Amino acid sequence: MLEQFQNHLQSQFPFLQEKKLLIATSGGLDSMVLVHLLKQLPYHIAIAHCNFQLRGIESFEDQKFVQEYANQQGIPFFTTLFDTKAFAKDYQLSTQVAARELRYNWFYELLETNDYDYILTAHHADDNLETFIINLSRGTGLEGLCGIPAQNEKVIRPLLTYARVEIEAYAGLNQIEWREDSSNASDAYLRNKIRHEIVPILKENLPNILQAFQKTQSHLQEAKAMVEDATIMIYQQVATEKDDDIRFDIQKLKQLPNYGSYLYQWVKEFGFTDWSTIVELLDSQSGKQVFSKEFRLLKDRDFLILSPRAAAEPEEYFIAKDQQDVNFPLKLSFCKVTDISPESNSSIFVDEEKLVFPLQIRRWKQGDVFYPFGMKGQSKKISKFFKDEKFSLMDKENSWLLCSENQIVWVIGYRADERFKIEKTTQKLLKIAAH
Repeated sequence: MLEQFQNHLQSQFPFLQEKKLLIATSGGLDSMVLVHLLKQLPYHIAIAHCNFQLRGIESFEDQKFVQEYANQQGIPFFTTLFDTKAFAKDYQLSTQVAARELRYNWFYELLETNDYDYILTAHHADDNLETFIINLSRGTGLEGLCGIPAQNEKVIRPLLTYARVEIEAYAGLNQIEWREDSSNASDAYLRNKIRHEIVPILKENLPNILQAFQKTQSHLQEAKAMVEDATIMIYQQVATEKDDDIRFDIQKLKQLPNYGSYLYQWVKEFGFTDWSTIVELLDSQSGKQVFSKEFRLLKDRDFLILSPRAAAEPEEYFIAKDQQDVNFPLKLSFCKVTDISPESNSSIFVDEEKLVFPLQIRRWKQGDVFYPFGMKGQSKKISKFFKDEKFSLMDKENSWLLCSENQIVWVIGYRADERFKIEKTTQKLLKIAAH
């Protein structure tokens, strides 16, 4: 197996040579075999062991076992202690998901702080088959059917093509010691039930199930690559990107066969999981929105707009008298002038003596009213002004008001207020410009 394993690494992961590799090592059969294999090959390795404190003294005995092995073999060793149950409770996660989060976060910290290049885990073909069955039972898509990837960013799984019986045979032949995790015998977890009850029946009735499964997954991965290529090409026809936002043209999207599948491919990486609600959004009224943890998908007339969820911001920002420049939340300049140049939407001229400082910059609110310049003293609700000017929902959300004692001086970049205009009696002229 050693020679075969070496050829496999050179063929599938040639970039690992001369790299510093961190091996996730629990002390179980699979990880101890992986360490043993790599120790005999010219790779720079270290061992990383997590103590999740889930099995009492047994967890600490695992830690001691792995540490003593690393010391005997002269392999650099890293370990850490997790309060997994407390973490799971605090973040409302299952114990298994919590352990995974803690484990991989720590592995990536080790990569960064100790200049290691890749994390190697000992997942094998049987693990992959179990994962496939779990995903299948949950109604997965193509990605779930592809199972455990051989590489996921910095995580490499070099044993993925090997069956557990091959790994057991290698361990016996080389007298490799390992520790058995007592929780593996329990059927409290779905994976263990599949491992103990379903997979043995499959292997008994279909002796070549692992080989056939690996061939099927290879075909599925090819199909997945083809889907990803098509998704990229169609994306360029339907989506436009501006700053941090992505706008999907609903009309163009709906002309596609299976348009819901394309939309799923585009937004899944942003954490959206409520798929039926997302599809319904296409036919919802303007203003309907769906949220993931960090992003928002908004129906705005003829578009779906994907954007980051806005961080909480102060209700208003203040501008002191004689302050010449404002840089946040947007850029404004204040300049005393002696005459008026032609106005544009990006600048206004006001009677400075009509202003009461400090001025405020804030978002608009329902009920806001101003007196649009040029309308001879007629008031208008800001909401009506937005409607008349055909503002999109995003335009409304991104609008700012410049106010004096809560009276609107300027819908910044759009319309000044009549009450602060220059008159014949004005003695102090102030130019306010947006940049």
